[in-house]
Amino acid sequence: MVRPAAFAYNTQTALTNRLQVAGGQPTADAVAARAEFDAMGQTLRAAGVQVCVVEDSPVPPKPDAVFPNNWVSFHADGTVVLYPMMTPNRRIERRADLIDTVCRELGFVERRRIDLTDYEAERRFLEGTGSLVLDHPQRLAFACRSPRTDEALVHEWCRHLGYEAVVFDAATPDGTPVYHTNVLLWIGETLAGLGLDWVADRDRRRVVAALSASGREILPLPGTALSQFAGNMLELGTPHGPGGRALVMSASAAAALDPPWRERLDAATDQLIIVPVPTIERLGGGSVRCMLAEVPT
Repeated sequence: MVRPAAFAYNTQTALTNRLQVAGGQPTADAVAARAEFDAMGQTLRAAGVQVCVVEDSPVPPKPDAVFPNNWVSFHADGTVVLYPMMTPNRRIERRADLIDTVCRELGFVERRRIDLTDYEAERRFLEGTGSLVLDHPQRLAFACRSPRTDEALVHEWCRHLGYEAVVFDAATPDGTPVYHTNVLLWIGETLAGLGLDWVADRDRRRVVAALSASGREILPLPGTALSQFAGNMLELGTPHGPGGRALVMSASAAAALDPPWRERLDAATDQLIIVPVPTIERLGGGSVRCMLAEVPT
């Protein structure tokens, strides 16, 4: 997790992210975002999740530094991937010292690095585990096409990592392509949440079939819940806690789901971790999954 130094509404990313909401008081919002971040880190640790927090560097200002999963991913075979980012003020988030800190504090051993950032010069982008939602046991990479998710780069990533691509189209109710796949899809060990209403009709059956092949139950997420970030959850291991797995979601996502949905979530994992991050969601257009660059240990 990267503790933000200059969190703010990002006018560059807002061109493709319909979930960002402008307004507020910049100084107060930045303070509120850091408080939300700190509380989330404390809650994760209390649940048994091992957390590595790196401080954002204040200069140059990086309004979206709190979302590190878009520029880097860590993999069980020791691979580190660096990703091509669409907006210039997100490219400066990439930091070698952050990767060094993760390796040192979490014991991750880097054996291979795949650097895709040169594709920025060709205006081709793939924004990490925002663009890619991964089914690790089945070696599937789900990706919805958007200005931030280049289909050819999805397939290139899959060749490097040994995954099969499941590429599809999805759009918000106003017809805008969903900017990141993790806005409408998350995959846990026994349950996957999918925003069926936003997936293109022609692709829906194929996506559902790929998700179902593992035997997982699929939880259909209504569009109203997606707008409250119910598609932006992440299941984590809790080696230092009472259970083996925890599903992390925001308070707004939890509130958007009716009791039967919540009961299915509760039954599918060892514990639910619910954290309020309203300032980060409102201005940043991302939620708890985007704040976590998971590291296999």
